Amino acid sequence: MKKYLLVLFVACTGNAALAQNNWKTPYLTKSLSGQSVKEVFVNTSGGSITVSGASGEQPRVEIFIQGNNGNGDLPKEEIQKRLDENYELKVDVSGGEVHASAKSKKDNNWDWKKSLSISFRVYVPANVATNLNTSGGSIHLDNLTGTQQFETSGGSLHLDKIAGNIKGRTSGGSIHVSNSKDDIDLQTSGGSIEATNCTGRIRLETSGGSLHLDGLKGDIKATTSGGSISGNKIDGDFVTGTSGGSINLTDLSCSLDASTSAGSFHAQFLSVGKSVKIDVSAGRVDLQLPSKQGLNLDVRADRVEANLGDSFSGNKDKERIEGKLNGGGALVEVRGGNRVSLTVN
Repeated sequence: MKKYLLVLFVACTGNAALAQNNWKTPYLTKSLSGQSVKEVFVNTSGGSITVSGASGEQPRVEIFIQGNNGNGDLPKEEIQKRLDENYELKVDVSGGEVHASAKSKKDNNWDWKKSLSISFRVYVPANVATNLNTSGGSIHLDNLTGTQQFETSGGSLHLDKIAGNIKGRTSGGSIHVSNSKDDIDLQTSGGSIEATNCTGRIRLETSGGSLHLDGLKGDIKATTSGGSISGNKIDGDFVTGTSGGSINLTDLSCSLDASTSAGSFHAQFLSVGKSVKIDVSAGRVDLQLPSKQGLNLDVRADRVEANLGDSFSGNKDKERIEGKLNGGGALVEVRGGNRVSLTVN
């Protein structure tokens, strides 16, 4: 094998847990000491990719290889033979860029019993950009600053302590992002999304999974086509919606534009931002507003129940509330389904 340098962790999605358990002794370790690495490019047809900028680690690439199809541990001679016969593995470093690719030499008719799981871990300085692509494995990034672009057709995305321009896509896996900031744009076609302690411009989208949001601050848009949404400690401007699930939001200090076509809705505000707009087609709405803040209310549903106290002035009936809290202020507009319950505290 030539002097390859880089990253790429290959494992069939069905063998993901097995691959993690076998990350003990590298098949090959390549030092990156003395290399001025600024950007990492990786392209693999089926494996996972990990890039870490954590401090205290020597810059290096660790390569782990095992057999697929339950045939995990193989002699080094057998691994080398399969690499030579069935794979093209290339890693080059030039001008501060690391380029890595791994692909099969065979077409779809070859003997998959002889396939390999090729796993790479890359340790680099924190100020490194990435451009990563895999057709089946997961992607892990941590402790990096810069432009990060990554895509997988079937694996999950895991991000922690990432800053910069972040854009990631997966066609079927889940997304986990934490302690990250600046410009975050993440999408999955089928998995759930969990985002914790993130700030900046945040865009999260899933076509079928649920959303779990905690400790987000900034310009936030998080939507799902079918799952439920839960959020806690959201600050800034928040747009969210689901076509089929319920929405449960607590400790809000933000503007809100939220909608659900089928589920129930609950929101509890510590303070209201520029405005609140809630649209619920069929479920119940339970809304708690801060008692000391000036607000304009426009609430409509088949049935409206309200406990507003002496600070409210305006009109109330069983289907509508229109008026002011504490002299008026930001507009709170609710279009509920069968029932809206409104309280101040």
